[in-house]
Amino acid sequence: MFSGEQSEERTGMFASVLSAAIHGMEVSPIQVEADVSNGLPSFTMVGFASAQVKESQDRVRTALKNSGISLPPKRITINFVPADIKKEGAGFDLPVAAAVLAASGILNPDLLKGILMVGEVSLNGEIHPVSGILPRVIRAGEMGLRFCMIPYENLKEGLLIKKVPVIGVRTVEEMIFYLKNPHKFLVKEGELEESEEKNTIDFSEIYGQEGARRAAEIAVSGFHNILLIGPPGAGKTMLAKRFPTIMPALTEAEKLELTKIYSIAGLLSSQRPLISKRPFRNPHHTSSPQALTGGGRNPRPGEITLAHRGVLFLDELPEFSRASLETLRQPLEDRKILLSRASGLYCFPASFMLVAAMNPCPCGYYPDMNRCNCTSGEVTHYLGRVSRPLLDRIDLCADIPSVTFSQITEEKKQETSREIQKRVELARSIQEVRYKKEGVQFNAELHDSQIKKYCICTGEGKRLLEMAFEKMQLTARSYHKVLKTARTIADLEGTETIASSHIGEALSYRALDKKYWN
Repeated sequence: MFSGEQSEERTGMFASVLSAAIHGMEVSPIQVEADVSNGLPSFTMVGFASAQVKESQDRVRTALKNSGISLPPKRITINFVPADIKKEGAGFDLPVAAAVLAASGILNPDLLKGILMVGEVSLNGEIHPVSGILPRVIRAGEMGLRFCMIPYENLKEGLLIKKVPVIGVRTVEEMIFYLKNPHKFLVKEGELEESEEKNTIDFSEIYGQEGARRAAEIAVSGFHNILLIGPPGAGKTMLAKRFPTIMPALTEAEKLELTKIYSIAGLLSSQRPLISKRPFRNPHHTSSPQALTGGGRNPRPGEITLAHRGVLFLDELPEFSRASLETLRQPLEDRKILLSRASGLYCFPASFMLVAAMNPCPCGYYPDMNRCNCTSGEVTHYLGRVSRPLLDRIDLCADIPSVTFSQITEEKKQETSREIQKRVELARSIQEVRYKKEGVQFNAELHDSQIKKYCICTGEGKRLLEMAFEKMQLTARSYHKVLKTARTIADLEGTETIASSHIGEALSYRALDKKYWN
């Protein structure tokens, strides 16, 4: 089909094209070089390629044959530059095929200059989608490349970056044809359908639990971590699932940031790739530390990173392994995860809101001695599964009592998620203006020096804090958590100075862990 063009377009025995590898959240440009020379027919790959990448030689050779393209019976050598970065995945199939075709004289090597290619090639010549297209397109834009050539099924994802032209290809034949006439097929932007799913759950469905609803509003307003504790069936999980419904809408920058994370994780929809809702991740309590933090030979985002800008809900908190729970300590403090591997250091974003739920004892009814049949040792052992350092990193602890019959059957109209969301958005806007030069977004992110600057208390509030620090035996971290929570309560009321009433309410959410753990 294309063999007749060889003598006409042949310009040399060497060709190269740019591709990219993903390591954690970073994108590394990879130059794919091909050389076709005289010698025994062979296909060799060098440049620190994984076994999965080396398999592409068989896929590419067979795909070209089934596409009617005859490669010369010569020695073919593929080199990946730089050689000190390990190449993983099937996304190098397409650039390998293009480089081989150019080095064989079927394509003009000049056509491959200034473009980035990625895609998986099947044996019949079709090109399949791969994960991580969005960060690669972003990197291509930063490098000032002419355009990107990606699988057609990834086209909508590639179009999210409007400044970078992309071409979506379905087959190897299309790839060759489009490379010869790229300007006819470049797409700079398209109509992207954002998910317009309406919330099927709402805070109006929760009856009673006024204290818990108030705690939820405070937690979301300042992006504070919260622990819900109470007996079975009280509504802890029901409440937690409604947290995203009162969170402010994502900004355009946050949407793109989340979409990049989910692209690398391979969790995007091909039809609606843009993430427009705040994530709500609910991993099972059997999840391993690696599932939470991310991992693998080439580390990918875990549940903590997938909950970035949203909610990480841990139901039945004491049932998680101690190792899994302790992995939360560093990301809760630093808002990022650092994974050290033999292949390098990987950094993943982790600015999430932790919502945890648990029973106070194995049977769930402590301290109600009429219903609880657990011994004091069993209760102590159960609560001891949650370490004090982890509790120190939780800002609010809300008691969820059992709902009474009168509350369930009450006909009084409950406050909707939208009504609560309006107050949350107002409090968030106050924080946005206050911290626009500080590099933080929410009260929960304040550092020690910023706490002293922005958490100014009245004289009465300071005295109350001093008394609480001694009597409740607060740590320095707990003390700062109380101040940041009080700052959020004051923002909800629209006051700049933190009063004793704000301190008192914030302390009430720290006192609950003393009730159970002491």
